[in-house]
Amino acid sequence: MNKQQQIEILSKLISIRSVNDHEAEVADYIASLFEPYKNKGVQIERVTYAPGRDSLVVTIGKGDRILGFSGHEDVVDPGDLEAWDSDPFKAVIKDGKLYGRGATDMKSGLAAVIIAMLDMLENDAVPGKIKLFATVGEETGEYGAAQLTKEGYVDGVDGMMIAEPGDSMGEVGFTSKGIVDYIVTSIGKGAHSSQPEKGINAIDHLIDFANEVKPVMAEFDKVDPVLGKLTHVQSLFNGGEQINSVPAKAVIKGNIRTIPEYPNKVIFDALEGLVNKLNKKPGYDLSIAYSFPEEAMPGDANSPFIKLIKKVHDEMFDKPLVASGQSGASDGSEFLHAKGDFSIALLGPGNDTSHQSNEYVDVDVYHQSVDFYKQLAQEFFNQ
Repeated sequence: MNKQQQIEILSKLISIRSVNDHEAEVADYIASLFEPYKNKGVQIERVTYAPGRDSLVVTIGKGDRILGFSGHEDVVDPGDLEAWDSDPFKAVIKDGKLYGRGATDMKSGLAAVIIAMLDMLENDAVPGKIKLFATVGEETGEYGAAQLTKEGYVDGVDGMMIAEPGDSMGEVGFTSKGIVDYIVTSIGKGAHSSQPEKGINAIDHLIDFANEVKPVMAEFDKVDPVLGKLTHVQSLFNGGEQINSVPAKAVIKGNIRTIPEYPNKVIFDALEGLVNKLNKKPGYDLSIAYSFPEEAMPGDANSPFIKLIKKVHDEMFDKPLVASGQSGASDGSEFLHAKGDFSIALLGPGNDTSHQSNEYVDVDVYHQSVDFYKQLAQEFFNQ
């Protein structure tokens, strides 16, 4: 595929407004690219998460070993359109950069792995069994990846390359922090503020939780050699109805970034233990819930898969590849639960403009990434 065709595929993906939804249109387009190769044994499977939200699994080639490529179909909201120099859903190339929402995170990576697979099919050069996992809902909870994993689509892979932004193909992620977003609700009893003894102050009880959870979280003091420490932030607090009423309800939300040394279950037990302890006090009625928790993704910078990625990369790029940990979660946090012993890597053509206005990808790096994925596939199956 020539470079202009590669740009056209990325531009089409960017034009699809898959903002935290509507990924089925992305799946439609990807499927249409692979449909002409069904006579070469291509399998295209749609996995519906919700109406208008389809993940896609495309399988090419044959063999006992499986290489996985993955990219998510959704993007975040473009935000203030006045902050953009061009329409975020119309790809614009200027000074060697292609601008648009998703240009970095991560439609350029998704396009690159798609094109690499299409080139292999076109040239009858598929070196083994390769699966593409195009997922929904990564930006809001990785639930497309969770569904594919739960339903067994990822079982048996021998290596998974997620084409997330990697400092313009200069940095490969091999481990990442997990996420626990918790929501604690305090139920009290409303009353007039002139007679507070007739009510139960929900905010007071929630403040007790807010104060006591800090030392509980501080006990998780191990330091991961790559990712550092577990972090905890109390990020939202809401309560009360009006200034002259005893508040009958209050809610606090917190964000915890976990490390592999502390599985999420350990964090859940600690939080729920504190809630149960407080609820033993007279009048306390606290409850806790979680929003799309993600496990930390363990990894090994010296695994055979990461070493192979470094080898291929250093043969093709001027600067050596840096292996690093990632502070944010990705679909890898769900894929790691699939059956099998395999490594996960995150490396794509994007940069640090994710979620920003005037998001862009370097055009030359984008083209190079296509060649990289093709070469990686060849050498993966030659091992």
